[in-house]
Amino acid sequence: MLDLLIKGGTVVDGTGAPARVADVGVRHGRIVSLGPTGESARRTIDADGLVVAPGFVDLHTHYDAQLLWDNTASPSPLHGVTTVFGGNCGFALAPAGPEHADYLARLMARVEGIPLAALEAGVPWDWTTFAGYADKVEGGGLSVNAGFLAGHSSIRRIVMGEDAVEREASDAEIDAMASVLRAALAAGAMGFSSSQAPTHNDGDGRPVPSRHASKAELVRLASVLRDFPGTQLELIVAGCLGAFSPDEVELMTDLSLAAQRPLNWNILTVNPGDPEAHLRQLDASTKAAERGARVVALTLPQGTGVRLNFLSGFVLDGLPGWRETMHLPPADRMRALADPGVRARLLAGATSPEAGVLRGVTNWPDMLFVETFAPETRAFEGRVIGDVAREQGKEPFDALLDIVVTDDLRTAISPQRREEPRS
Repeated sequence: MLDLLIKGGTVVDGTGAPARVADVGVRHGRIVSLGPTGESARRTIDADGLVVAPGFVDLHTHYDAQLLWDNTASPSPLHGVTTVFGGNCGFALAPAGPEHADYLARLMARVEGIPLAALEAGVPWDWTTFAGYADKVEGGGLSVNAGFLAGHSSIRRIVMGEDAVEREASDAEIDAMASVLRAALAAGAMGFSSSQAPTHNDGDGRPVPSRHASKAELVRLASVLRDFPGTQLELIVAGCLGAFSPDEVELMTDLSLAAQRPLNWNILTVNPGDPEAHLRQLDASTKAAERGARVVALTLPQGTGVRLNFLSGFVLDGLPGWRETMHLPPADRMRALADPGVRARLLAGATSPEAGVLRGVTNWPDMLFVETFAPETRAFEGRVIGDVAREQGKEPFDALLDIVVTDDLRTAISPQRREEPRS
């Protein structure tokens, strides 16, 4: 007798084979039949009109903290995800000790939008090693499979302390980081992650620890993975947001070669405004393969959007000359944003060549007011900033900041999504 029979569903098995309607029989937790069966079952599910597929593996999540108070990894299982990977972008809760809790909590709150109060209340910080953290997570009785990468910023912090955000590491410090990484991998870490992205700043507004690493440090740490089959590298660089530079392609390739492991980056998107952009990014994989390396892009099955506000300051504080203003207390920030001199300085930084790929999210006239909050700004919700500015006889950046200040910084803005022309 089967334990479970799933009848009449459209089976998509993940092999690339065409979808087909079939019954799926399960016994002792394993699929034992696919197609008609004469066996009865203790439980039968009518899947007519539904898709039956293997559980999805989400390689890029930040469930590191949430799994300590929510063992379901909600809402991922509702979308068919049964395996999640945390510790991405170099941000992890282990290995670390309680003395690093405040710094890492504020870093995670800043870069991943996890409420600081939740981190403070839900994370016990009673481990010092990766093994201790893994035991704590597993002890909660997970409803999903979970694996974690060892995060570069966390490793750098516990080896270098405050100096992790001040300078490059010495040879002795790199050796110490390699030892910490080796211990984490031996305890079950699934690989190593790092970030060189300009949008990744810590809770104090400074570049996260991994952004201070030399190439020699990155290569040395990647080489540790050679001794651990089945592991992987994950790297975020500025080019992930638009176009890779030759140096970034070389870095990804060198790290994969040093580790003898695949390296993945996040996130490949298709831009109707630049239909060739994703092909140029995918060329990094081709160039890496020519040297015997493997560089893999992660993507999403649907379009993505960017939502910014001046309260969190995320992404915006990565613009040249913006960090000081965006990390003022909210009341002081509002006063600064109302100052014409500050506005001129911020606008110059946002449009400067030094802004690099971030200039793509600061095309103020074409951006949308996604959400507004004050009674006097409600009418602007869903409208284009440039249109509002013309009606008011203002420059777009001034019109935006007037509304932002009126909304107590909560105004949400987003680049417009441009639909691909239809033939």
